[in-house]
Amino acid sequence: MCQRRPDQPMSLKWEFPGGKVEPGETAEAALARELNEELGITASVGQRITTVNHVYRNGGAIEIQFFRVTDFSGELENRIFQDMQWSSLERLPDFDFLAADLTLIRDLSVGKLL
Repeated sequence: MCQRRPDQPMSLKWEFPGGKVEPGETAEAALARELNEELGITASVGQRITTVNHVYRNGGAIEIQFFRVTDFSGELENRIFQDMQWSSLERLPDFDFLAADLTLIRDLSVGKLL
């Protein structure tokens, strides 16, 4: 999991790395590209875990697809974040995640999406 920088919107919130799907790109290819850009790794993207639709208080709406990363190569390099951490699933609720991630965090922490 990664923490946003103080100068970013929703500063210092935790999130899972990833980003927007470019035109002509699958969601899996977008995640692999983003993981390379943000963390410097080459990821093997596995099955989709869940899809979350979220509407923020300001009216912005997003759809986020979460995938299992089954393997990666390369050394993790923090290219854009304030911090990065590995965490057990049980401890995920202890972190201040983005609102759009909270259902996923709850489900992961209780073993619902394994």
